[in-house]
Amino acid sequence: MISVILPFYNSEKTIECAILSVVQQEGVQLELLLVNNNSTDQSLDIARKYQSTYPDWVSIQDEPRQGVVHAMNCGLSRARFDWVARMDADDEWLPDKLKQQWAYLQTEGNEGVEVVGTQVKYESDIEATIGFSTYVNWSNGILSSEDIDHNIFCESPIVNPSVLFKKGLITEYGLYQEGPFPEDYEMFLRWHSHGVRMAKVAKELMVWNDSNTRLTRTHYAYEPEAFNRVKCAYLAKWLKANTAYAGNIWVWGAGRKTRKKLEELEKHGIGIEGFIDLQANKTSVKPCISFADIDRSKNPFIVSFVSNRGKGNEIRQYLKSKSFIEMEHFVIAG
Repeated sequence: MISVILPFYNSEKTIECAILSVVQQEGVQLELLLVNNNSTDQSLDIARKYQSTYPDWVSIQDEPRQGVVHAMNCGLSRARFDWVARMDADDEWLPDKLKQQWAYLQTEGNEGVEVVGTQVKYESDIEATIGFSTYVNWSNGILSSEDIDHNIFCESPIVNPSVLFKKGLITEYGLYQEGPFPEDYEMFLRWHSHGVRMAKVAKELMVWNDSNTRLTRTHYAYEPEAFNRVKCAYLAKWLKANTAYAGNIWVWGAGRKTRKKLEELEKHGIGIEGFIDLQANKTSVKPCISFADIDRSKNPFIVSFVSNRGKGNEIRQYLKSKSFIEMEHFVIAG
């Protein structure tokens, strides 16, 4: 039994498709909690139609406090079942999405997984989609629990409306938090900090629709600076808890943009010993060596902040070839 939470605000053009994709799920029992967040268009009327059609398992809640965090937490407070699925009003699930996720959780070896996402199919009605489509391609390649652990400090490895999670995580680690950061990424980072095992079904089981009105494009909490802010906060905690080198890390990437991002990390008490780049002496603010001169005895812990797509994996493979062990001697954070 699964509780599906679908917050909506002025989504009359897309909400019917989203609701239909939930109520037509195969092979699972569910309740659908539609959370109206002060809609002024026909969204609520559409939701009421489905509440009338399926009165036993579709309900509508009203959340007067504006924002997806409040709407989601409203739904969580009313969810009856032990597993919760997150849905957006502008996306669409394939008919067997929840069935496939549930089957994954029952598979031998996956018993300890408490958060499971899926790969997603990206669709857009706007032209400028390179950044989002590239992100989806990257995310779709992050599947296992180990993959997610190794990439969680790059950006969110799980697309939020694909996620199914154990409701007990909310009881144990708290509700979604409101702040100048993406609430979904903050939640995944928080769970990761407590050792929660997360994974993903290796199938495209939902359609993630991009548009000019999507919150990830319009709200300040989803700007790159906001992602970096929350990432650095949790990365600093992780470095302090899991390494002996929090006061003298080496950063791969010596460019001005990288050094600007590092200000957030330094705010949380992480000391930077020096930089690594293609060439030595790219910056004079701290020692800067060429990547060819990396030595584990002299550069014991490395954090890669290089943000160019694909470079993180190249750096990962290079460091492994130099006998560095991921999450023990280095972490990829860009």
